[in-house]
Amino acid sequence: MSTSPSFCAIDFGTSNSAVAVPDGAGTMRLVELEPGQRTMPTAVFYFTEGRHDADGPPRAFGRAAVAAYVEGHDGRLMRSMKSILGSSLIDQTTDVGGGRGAKYSDIVSGYLKRLRRLAGEPSRAVLGRPVFFVDGEPERDAAAQAQLEACARAVGFIDVQFQYEPIAAAFDFEQQAIREGRGEQIVLVADIGGGTSDFSIVRVGPERARRLARRDDILASHGVHIAGTDFDRHIELAGLLQEFGYRATGPSGRELPSGIYFDLATWHLINTCYAPLRVAEWRGMKSWFGDVRQHARLMTVLEERLGHELAARAEGAKIAVSGGADTTVDLSHVEPGLVLALSEKTAVDALRADLDRIIATAHETVAQAGLRPQQIDALYFTGGSTGLRLLVDGMAAGFPAAARVTGDRFASVATGLGLHAQRLFAAAH
Repeated sequence: MSTSPSFCAIDFGTSNSAVAVPDGAGTMRLVELEPGQRTMPTAVFYFTEGRHDADGPPRAFGRAAVAAYVEGHDGRLMRSMKSILGSSLIDQTTDVGGGRGAKYSDIVSGYLKRLRRLAGEPSRAVLGRPVFFVDGEPERDAAAQAQLEACARAVGFIDVQFQYEPIAAAFDFEQQAIREGRGEQIVLVADIGGGTSDFSIVRVGPERARRLARRDDILASHGVHIAGTDFDRHIELAGLLQEFGYRATGPSGRELPSGIYFDLATWHLINTCYAPLRVAEWRGMKSWFGDVRQHARLMTVLEERLGHELAARAEGAKIAVSGGADTTVDLSHVEPGLVLALSEKTAVDALRADLDRIIATAHETVAQAGLRPQQIDALYFTGGSTGLRLLVDGMAAGFPAAARVTGDRFASVATGLGLHAQRLFAAAH
């Protein structure tokens, strides 16, 4: 007779989430969150129609949420929910369609409740957290963790612990190194996901892995709130939205207001672009455009609510150029025959400032540890955005003596959090 696990580990990511639970044999396993999938997009779709049940309003989660949106169901898709933590938005109510409203905190809690149920409803959890939820603002950063803890407790977790996501990834790397017979090493963990780029310098090895207390092995942790969703936004602004009027100059010689374009390129702000007064305002601004086709395209996006689809096309274009090749973006759903070319150079130029800042943060982390780049034995890459060749190659170039190791981009953190949860809770059991 199987019993429900008493604890779990949750990687609540900006883009994707994963959960690890004890497997009954002294190790941890990743939960199948959707058929055949150990990770699930951090996404919720609120249906306009349908009745509330014991779990709340009618919703779909993960891939089913994205599919409901793509298939054109009436409702609202919520993504990048983690980016709300630490802001005043967490206590605000947002329209989710059908005359319904939902607090952002309830949206986060609803998603965590889904993860807890799939894990077997344990009462204790280790949750991953970025090194910084909010850059340079310790009070907001502490508030973000407190908000996430409150959401976790609201859905039934009694004991909630936190671990830095890049440190969790270091635990995963350590297990791989031990299996391969490697000795003690100093590893720079680069966890670059959808919302944050986090780094840790961690001393790992077979002897150290036996200890529960590992604080002394963490030589430095640092991070910056720049990552995959920022890349997507820059690609959308530079490669797509210029055909909709972004940075265009009107007959008056003035550049068009840019706020609508920045909001269209930011997942959790896209729905604000559809407010009736805002749509009406831009409908009346046709004479401001030097190219009326750009105005027509923008109005199609606003009136037909195509902002999320446009953002998805930008993300797809980023992935397509990540290996170093040019690509095209099909926007025929906006205007028949509209296909845009996106070159690697355009992508590089759009991302250069962010990539340079991320790489600089990695070197700052090494300096904080009192080390030189040549003293780093390995670079361990995890997180969805480490699929971007420009970033990985650029970072590796600064650490020529380090071995380049790529973990499971979407599951390394959850696996490491699971190892930490096992050490923490199993030892206390």
